[in-house]
Amino acid sequence: MKDEYYPWGGEFTTCSAKGCVAVVILNVDYTPPDKVAIYGPLKTENIGIEKIVANVISNPNIRYLIVCGDDIRGHRSGSSLVALHKNGIDEQHRIIDAPGAIPFIENLNNEAIDRFQKQIEIANLIDVKKREDIDKIIDDCNAKSPPSFGEPYIAIRITPTATTLLDDKRALHSKIVMNYMGKIKKRGE
Repeated sequence: MKDEYYPWGGEFTTCSAKGCVAVVILNVDYTPPDKVAIYGPLKTENIGIEKIVANVISNPNIRYLIVCGDDIRGHRSGSSLVALHKNGIDEQHRIIDAPGAIPFIENLNNEAIDRFQKQIEIANLIDVKKREDIDKIIDDCNAKSPPSFGEPYIAIRITPTATTLLDDKRALHSKIVMNYMGKIKKRGE
């Protein structure tokens, strides 16, 4: 499944290929049930958000994104992700009204962000840490049984052969993203 969807890599676990729910785990000790499509942590309000958006929109079966746990101090990555979904980005690629320190989206185009806003409904459970409360929202989303959003949308495919030059003028985090494959694992590995 990781080759069909989730082209950006990152630190996440895949579960059900047809699942309609993705879960973003902030500061909370929580493992979602196997019925979710994908879950993983979010640490930064720029590259981390870019990876989540790109991977989520690549699987048209995902229609809900649950953001749970305590927000990351300083980065405020969970709140910045919610702000991106609600407000988009400005001309400087800053997430509008994001509380994070450096909430800039440099590796996704407006079409990818628009797709994220249309395909996904966010369940903002920031500050929610109880397993039963989070599981209930997952069950509620699954019960809606939404249709696929259509074809997968591949925002950008990152390969391990991508390189940058020292005189490359892109932002530092762009260079890191282009050279990082991350850790992808399936449930049970």
